[in-house]
Amino acid sequence: MRKVVAAKLHGITVTGADLNYHGSITLDPEHCDEAGILPLEFVEIWNRASGARISTYVIYGERGSRCCVMNGAAARTCQVGDEIIICSSTYVEKYQIAQIKPRVLTFDRDNSIRDRMFYDVGIKDDGTATFDIHQGSPDGNAL
Repeated sequence: MRKVVAAKLHGITVTGADLNYHGSITLDPEHCDEAGILPLEFVEIWNRASGARISTYVIYGERGSRCCVMNGAAARTCQVGDEIIICSSTYVEKYQIAQIKPRVLTFDRDNSIRDRMFYDVGIKDDGTATFDIHQGSPDGNAL
């Protein structure tokens, strides 16, 4: 099994930090639904400003709020206004890599979605992999 990207929120802005909360990252359920990130799912968080990298789990905030709140110990790693990358992952066998189509959302500073795309890996007849980034949804419908 190999650990690969399942979904990514790229360049989302931290809107709050609550050191006294008992942990996690609070995200807008609309963003999570669109990317395919579930509540209680573990995610990696990479701070573009400081380079800090942490792991925590997702809880849902208010739908439509565009929130991205660092809670508990995670609040020490990011400041309000920092742009971060949130990445969920999954485990697949090598032959399954072409079956997943990780969704990637990019954001404006107000956490409105700027772009929707997905990663597309193919396996050629000789066993080598190909990689492409496509705009939109992997099923051809609007996300």
